[in-house]
Amino acid sequence: MSFRLAAYAVCVEDGRVLLARHVPPKGETNWTLPGGRVEHAEDPFDAVIREVAEETGCDAVVERLLGVDSRIIPAAERNIPGDREHQNVGIFYQVRITGGRLRPEPSGEVAESVWTPVADVAGLRRSSLVDVGLALAQNLPATGHVATVPVGGLIQH
Repeated sequence: MSFRLAAYAVCVEDGRVLLARHVPPKGETNWTLPGGRVEHAEDPFDAVIREVAEETGCDAVVERLLGVDSRIIPAAERNIPGDREHQNVGIFYQVRITGGRLRPEPSGEVAESVWTPVADVAGLRRSSLVDVGLALAQNLPATGHVATVPVGGLIQH
């Protein structure tokens, strides 16, 4: 089984959430939260700030830890021939944008970042990470854990 530790930014302001349009080398475009892999020896707190800057062009500060999501993605659902089962552990932070300008990720897979009304999210093809992050931000569970988000239809791994 492969494993990935990642940190994600949940930026909600005035009823809007900051989303990044991910365009993978293969597969379909989908919307996700700014964030990504925690590098070797990197603190997830620092990783989320770095990822926001890289993917969106904006400066950010972490306001609070929202929670952790761990999910197993079966090999058959990974859309990578010959791949194996994968575990993704995501650390979600409430983040506030403090400066910079939204722009595409240079030499990356984020084509654009946009402030999207939370009410419009349900109609977007999106990563399940978006639903997890919004549930954590809206409910602030004491345990930092929310129910697993089912994948299918507009919601992708």
